[in-house]
Amino acid sequence: MGKRYRSPSLTRFISQDGQLNIVRRGVSGFHRGDLYHLLLTLSWGWFLALFSVLYLVSNAVFALIYLAGGDCIQNARPGSFIDAFFFSVQTMATIGYGAMYPRTPYANAVVTVEALAGLFGVAMATGLAFARFSVPTARVIFSRVAAIAPYDGVPTLMFRTANQRRDVIVEAQIRVTLVRNEVNREGEFMRRFYDLKLVRSHTSMFALSWTVMHQIDETSPLYGATVDSLAESESEIVVMLTGLDEIVSQTIHARHSFATSDILWNMRFVDILSRMPDGRRSIDYTRFHDVMPIESVRGNK
Repeated sequence: MGKRYRSPSLTRFISQDGQLNIVRRGVSGFHRGDLYHLLLTLSWGWFLALFSVLYLVSNAVFALIYLAGGDCIQNARPGSFIDAFFFSVQTMATIGYGAMYPRTPYANAVVTVEALAGLFGVAMATGLAFARFSVPTARVIFSRVAAIAPYDGVPTLMFRTANQRRDVIVEAQIRVTLVRNEVNREGEFMRRFYDLKLVRSHTSMFALSWTVMHQIDETSPLYGATVDSLAESESEIVVMLTGLDEIVSQTIHARHSFATSDILWNMRFVDILSRMPDGRRSIDYTRFHDVMPIESVRGNK
């Protein structure tokens, strides 16, 4: 079995959770046209915190506007910011007034503006929350390692993926790309991308596990590669899976990467498929990432 190489300075192009590890310089970190995209991609914690802060700040601003109009709120203590703030909350949320209500034309004008602002605010928050809930996501798992071993007499790169949901991903397609450092004839350094031809890159129904295989023959970019050559070129295997979720009928995608240290030589994945007594097939996810030496596979035959 080939040795495993680990480079502490090498950062993946795509992290194992599917995020891009790219630092963009020379461009603005935020553009006003990206506000909607930003609000959709924020975590739920930051999203709720942002709207909570905006809600409190907007009510505080309207409270100050009410105070600027003098004693314009009936039954509110003169000059009381607390009373003006809670009056603003009742107005913006269209709760309906109890003891406090506007008493001057100035207050009624501010109430009109605030009611309109509250209407737009609720509409925006509701729309964004619905959009965040409706964005389709994939629960696809990839094996932590990839393996290189003979398959039908040909050295083959293999890794596993599986759908963790109980539904089916329809028309699933997978693309695998080799990313490595190269220097061309002019001495220029570049990060090159090579698409790897797969034994099977498409499945009409992705419900069980899928062992993705690339045969390393004379046409493969990995032909003649070794542990040391992959480490020297900082090679990385990038995986992109797309398909159609049968429940929401929308396209979903998942991505993953294998660094040089994640590629094991002369190893095979253990079998995780079995049949239940009632005839149904079962997947043992507890052994999803397990591999064994090919000598052990031969000895079990």
